[in-house]
Formats: sequence, structure tokens, C-alpha cells
Amino acid sequence: MEIKSFQAGNVTFGDGRLSFILGPCVVESAQHALFMAQEIKDICKHVGADFVYKSSFDKANRSSSESFRGGGMEAGLETLAQVKAEIGVPVITDVHETWQVERVAEIADVIQIPAFLCRQTDLLVESARTKKAVNVKKGQFLAPWDAKNIVEKLQSAGCEKILLTERGASFGYNNLVVDLRSFPVMRSFGVPVVFDVTHSLQLPGGLGKATGGQAEYIEPFARAGVACGVDAVFMEVHDNPQNAPSDGPNQLPLNKLEKLLSKLKAIHELVQKD
Repeated sequence: MEIKSFQAGNVTFGDGRLSFILGPCVVESAQHALFMAQEIKDICKHVGADFVYKSSFDKANRSSSESFRGGGMEAGLETLAQVKAEIGVPVITDVHETWQVERVAEIADVIQIPAFLCRQTDLLVESARTKKAVNVKKGQFLAPWDAKNIVEKLQSAGCEKILLTERGASFGYNNLVVDLRSFPVMRSFGVPVVFDVTHSLQLPGGLGKATGGQAEYIEPFARAGVACGVDAVFMEVHDNPQNAPSDGPNQLPLNKLEKLLSKLKAIHELVQKD
């Protein structure tokens, strides 16, 4: 089936391109967000990559009530609006409840549905009605062929800009595994497919009151996904992962981003020649 490509801001998803969704897990401060967005933009410009800046205003799905969630919706959205205006890049952020959607749609170029909420029909429909692009992360409990229902729900509500994201499937306790078959299966639904590399390397709840991760495998995972023909790669990136307040163990260090993006673009160009 032909992939239905679309634009979010100045970034094209599909159409034979490899795009990127990059940024720190959570909005930590306006200063940090502006710094990260500018650094990532400069790197992407140097390697010729298009990206959407990602950061969550609220991390509602946390291991513990003690975990850092962010500064809240209004502060987080204000920061993301500042990133758009001052850095000049499109942004993506999560919604968790239907009442958040309209407000988020005023700022975000792409609305993201977290994995655990991928079957929440009201949230999908409300997001679709905004006419914004919607990225749905396939739940850790969901087979790739069952993600077709997600696409059909969004389309029935009028959404024409749909992304499906693979972020690993539960494999026993505190572990995830990626089935590479999911990429061609989900692309067969006619929508661009994203590989969320860094969340696929989480060890959910693996640190007791926090999520662990295996960031050392980010590069081989990303290479494998691009070789399988994904349309975009999602990676959380941080300048100091060891001190990141959320998902530090599975974020890519900023100083490794440029080299990895260059490799991924080269793999993509090779695959496109096939």
C-alpha cells in the first residue's frame, strides 16, 4: 500500500524520506529547552536532517509518585511555544486526557498519544478532530496488526495525518523487545511508521521507583530500524543523561547525536536504492 505522506511544520513524514523526532524526555526549564532545541537544530542542519522537537509537559505515567513529572501543562506549553517561535522548529508533545487536547493543539504541530493510551477511543477521536498530525505509540501489549484499528479510529474521526510508532513490546517483567516485523506490518496500513529507539530500550520500573534503561544499545537498534525501512526515528536526547530528571538511563547523550544521525542517513540512502 502507498504510504500517505504529510508535513508537520517544515518536516515531511513519508515520501521516501527519513525524518527525526528528537529532544529531552520532559520540559525541565525554558532555558534548557531552548538550549537543547538550538543544539539539535544545529546538528541536524549540519547533517541535512529534518526533525520535530519533542518534550513532554507532563510525564503522567511514572514508576512512583515521587518521580519528576514536569512543570505542568501551562508552563510546559509556554516553553514549547517559545521553542517554536525562537528556534523555528515544529514541536510534538503528549496528551493524556481529552480536556488537554484543544489546548495542546494550539501549540503542537504533532499531538502524541502515549503507548498505554493507544486504545483510548475518546482521546484518539478528540485528537483527530483538531486536524493536527497525530502520532500514536503502539502499546507494549498490542500486536502490530492490531494497530490497524488505531488508524481506522483516527481516519473515521477525520484525521489525515497519522503516524504509528513502535516502542517495544513487554517481554517478561521490567523488559521490552522489538519485533522488526512490526515495521512492514504497520506500514502496510498506508501510514508512516516511526521507531522510538530510546523508549524501546527502557527497563520499565527496573530501578524500583524509577525506570532503568540500556542506552548502550541505541545505535544498533536505530541502525536496524532504518535498515527495515522506517519513515522516522524517535530518540530522546539529553546533554547530561546521568542527571536527567526523567528517563536518563535510556536517553542518547547529545554529543553522540551528530555521528549517529549521519550513519542513519547513510543507511537510509542505501535502502532507498534497493
